[in-house]
Amino acid sequence: SRELGEGNEVPEQGIYAGKPWTDSAKNHAAMVTRLDRDLGDLLALLTKLNLDERTLVMFSSDNGPHKEGGPNYDPVFFTASGPLTGIKRSLTDGGIRVPFIVRWPGRIKPGTVSAHVGYFGDLMATWAELGGGKPPAKLDSISLVPTLLGRGPQPKHEFLYWEFYEQGVSQALLLDGRWKAIRLKTLKAPIQLFDVTNDIAEKSDVAAQHPELVKRAAGLMRTARHDNEHWKLADAPAAKKK
Repeated sequence: SRELGEGNEVPEQGIYAGKPWTDSAKNHAAMVTRLDRDLGDLLALLTKLNLDERTLVMFSSDNGPHKEGGPNYDPVFFTASGPLTGIKRSLTDGGIRVPFIVRWPGRIKPGTVSAHVGYFGDLMATWAELGGGKPPAKLDSISLVPTLLGRGPQPKHEFLYWEFYEQGVSQALLLDGRWKAIRLKTLKAPIQLFDVTNDIAEKSDVAAQHPELVKRAAGLMRTARHDNEHWKLADAPAAKKK
């Protein structure tokens, strides 16, 4: 699909056509409004067909806001990242933290908000449990069913790991759902550490105050990964044995 705001992606700018904005901003707003309307139509149809309570709807995004919405598009214009720092391709939470909204009338309590931290890989175990099956062995996947349906305590990841190959190799870890470790562009760079529970914008590097966490993060950045034939750099950490 083409990026948001380009050419024929948006049939019309609608109520935003007269705004004193760039065309890219108008297109962006029109697309979001169109998505909101069409999703509402879908949910209304499920109700009309009496499928509401038999249908689990999950809504999310694959990354944070971006700059690819056409000429002169600026994500800052709509405060797209909110209080978070960064956009798509950033390893700060503005680039990788996304909303996850789930609807299942009669099963999931409306208006419930969870602070549980998961990732897309968790959906494999989640869908398997909901479907009465078993996910493949040796998956890094934790079912979200306890959180969604209120069934007992929710298991958590010890850590989540990201690496990104653009202008070098960058790595990030979220430890215990609280501590964000980031190393940018090269493995020789110092590891930054942020307390995302109390510093959601990741502005204050507290690595010097927590050397034990930095050491733990450095170890995981070496071992919490597998080499891929398409992503091999001389600067990459040693592969974890399968």
